[in-house]
Amino acid sequence: MKAIFFDIDGTLLTEMPLIQMFLPQVYDKISRKLGVNKTEARERFLTEIFGRRDTYDWHDWNFFFKLFDLDLKYEDLLRGYPHKIHVYPDAIPTLEWLSEEGYELGVITSGPEYQRLKLRVTGLDKYFDVVVTRDDVGTIKPEPKIFLYAMEALGVRGDESAMVGDSLSQDVYGAKNVGMTAIWINRNGDKGYNMADYEIRTLHELRKIVEGGV
Repeated sequence: MKAIFFDIDGTLLTEMPLIQMFLPQVYDKISRKLGVNKTEARERFLTEIFGRRDTYDWHDWNFFFKLFDLDLKYEDLLRGYPHKIHVYPDAIPTLEWLSEEGYELGVITSGPEYQRLKLRVTGLDKYFDVVVTRDDVGTIKPEPKIFLYAMEALGVRGDESAMVGDSLSQDVYGAKNVGMTAIWINRNGDKGYNMADYEIRTLHELRKIVEGGV
């Protein structure tokens, strides 16, 4: 094993505190713009989000802000409220250890360019040798292209790489399709259908997998 790639949201960190902060603003703006009550505004916004789940557009908050012609930009929210992006407590110790052990580390995310900003404001960017977003390749996980692009950037093959992520459909399925070791981080104890090569509940468990010679 030479390289280990990570998903961002739900794997290394959660943006839920930021989302919970700005959604009321979104509903209020839509309510005033469309002349509907906030309950209706909420339903309209969430209908658009859930209707596009796992599509190219779904991964970009700015797409939905523009869809409703809102004067919001996700980059501004990240810069203004970086403390609302919470890094999981197991992320930094794990990345530190992997770096010290000499593994090349990368990120593969279906999110847009602002994912790099998310890594910067949380201080996680320093751990990664390469970060690949959907904007770099024009596609999202589980398409092979985004994984192959990342591996090529580090000069590694699939059988020398592992992908760690919280999505079975994107991270696990996508990784296995290109010959990578697929490690599913299942923080919530969901049913896994035995898709992943390894299932972990915390990133601390990566040490056991790596030392065991994946």
